[in-house]
Amino acid sequence: MSIDYGKARRLLASRDPVLRGLMRRYGPCGLADAQHADPFRALVHAIISQQLSTRASATIEARFAALFGGAPTPAAVAATSDAQLRAVGISSQKLGYLRDLCRHVEDASLPLAALDAMPDDEVIEALTRVKGIGRWTAEMFLMFRLHRPDVLPVNDLGIVKAVQRAYRLRTAPSASRLRRLAEAWRPYRSVACWYLWASLDSVPLKE
Repeated sequence: MSIDYGKARRLLASRDPVLRGLMRRYGPCGLADAQHADPFRALVHAIISQQLSTRASATIEARFAALFGGAPTPAAVAATSDAQLRAVGISSQKLGYLRDLCRHVEDASLPLAALDAMPDDEVIEALTRVKGIGRWTAEMFLMFRLHRPDVLPVNDLGIVKAVQRAYRLRTAPSASRLRRLAEAWRPYRSVACWYLWASLDSVPLKE
């Protein structure tokens, strides 16, 4: 699914002067540069990187990928022993998450090849069945991997902080207030969120 970023920018600029200012400052939307990575590897990254610094995550992911010649697959990961996975830095908890991810892929309860054709809500439902993958991770997958144009992660702390700062609110906006504010951004709420993250220099999932 592709996004017409020119159309998105024009619509957002016409409806929201705050976003218009952010677009002038930060230029083209960086969502256009996000790659359609292999979905399994994207989910592995999401699991491994939890609660780790970028450097630590990158080190463990490189060791993990090396186990599989640079191309881990669900079947190959499932066939690898716990000891081998722990040896590259995978914690016991994350090992359990990876096992659960592989089970869901292999029994087709998480149909990776079909995700691109599924509605946003169905993608979120399918992904969050996997242990260790919550709604925020599923929303980031929609935005950065499937390039869905109209995702609003109301529980993202960066979005909350950016909206409070950009719109000069006295207090952090609630989820319901964010949804009301973002009605003007439909059907390009993903694009609006990218600019809000950019205003904090904290766009998620930079790899």
